[in-house]
Amino acid sequence: MKRSTLAIGLMSGTSCDGIDASLVRITEDDTSLQVEELGFLTVAYEDAVRDRLLVLAKGSEGGSRELCLMDGLLGSLFSEAALAVCAQAGVEPSRIGLIGMHGHTFHHLPNAVDYLGHSVRSTLQLGQSCFLSEQFPCPVISDFRPRDLAAGGQGAPLVPFTEYLLYRQEGACIGLLNVGGIANLTILPPSANLEEVIAFDTGMGNMVLDALVFKETGGKQRFDEGGKLAGQGRVDDRLLAWMEQSDTYLPLPLPKSTGRELYGSRYVAALQAEADKLGVPFVDLLGTTTHFIARCVQRAVGRFSPAKLDRLLVGGGGSHNQTLLSALSKELGTKVLTQEQVGRNSDSKEAVAFALLAYEALQGRPNNMLGATGARHRVVMGKIQR
Repeated sequence: MKRSTLAIGLMSGTSCDGIDASLVRITEDDTSLQVEELGFLTVAYEDAVRDRLLVLAKGSEGGSRELCLMDGLLGSLFSEAALAVCAQAGVEPSRIGLIGMHGHTFHHLPNAVDYLGHSVRSTLQLGQSCFLSEQFPCPVISDFRPRDLAAGGQGAPLVPFTEYLLYRQEGACIGLLNVGGIANLTILPPSANLEEVIAFDTGMGNMVLDALVFKETGGKQRFDEGGKLAGQGRVDDRLLAWMEQSDTYLPLPLPKSTGRELYGSRYVAALQAEADKLGVPFVDLLGTTTHFIARCVQRAVGRFSPAKLDRLLVGGGGSHNQTLLSALSKELGTKVLTQEQVGRNSDSKEAVAFALLAYEALQGRPNNMLGATGARHRVVMGKIQR
């Protein structure tokens, strides 16, 4: 017998652009699970909110009072986004069966650090889920990462489990690349079972490109729309070599994940300084950095993929960057397609994923992937508020 549920997935990524909200119908029977998207929108952050999110994510400013305030503000903004996507889809909030909210990651420390004489690993996502519970008479599932972290995993990436459910194919090796602030890759080997799937962050994504454009334009542009600026430049082999040789994340073994802690303002400053030292013009700096994202993916596939990719499906904001798509095709030598070219939505993919992760949590089914996070065992991620 088929079971059908209306669900909302909410996501705020490391680029700090805004809140993605997706409304989906999840239909399941004993042999299959299907997801149909009924509505999607992005609610952009006000400039003041975005700027403060970026500052707080550095970890060197703010305190308990400000984090408390931001937690409440984000909870309200997530609630508004959920109501907005209901209005867009023409669905009454009372009909929603569950909500999955990722929140916003402020700090992610998956590898142990010494703290007060103890070895500590932790992750922090903010956004009070109780504000959603006030507006929707349904379970709200949030704060997914910590449970995997407690089980010895990296707490990231989380989306690969949903990609396994929705994208695997018989006889084909599929790569799924999401390019948000950070780029992450899932590899689905031919006819793979859950234990054979590999997933990890490949390294930097849009966050470095966005920072370079913002600085160069004096804040007039926040990103390189369509990769047009990067497309005007050329790849500087000297700078590209420096980026590859100096990157401390690329040589790490699996499992691994990264974030703004590594590719934030200090990284951008070092990159700009090296470009200035080499006399690299801005458009060449941007073109080289864009190509480096593709180079990181190529190196990762060469190291970790058990088979040659038959195709790479690209989602996230980076899927709109034509210069990046060309670089990926050149580096990988395989067919590169966007989510739109296979009938899905590049922008909503991660929001949809959190609706599905929440659905699995509500069924009491483990929803982490050992081959992605490196956890010791499978767990049910997500704190449920009814």
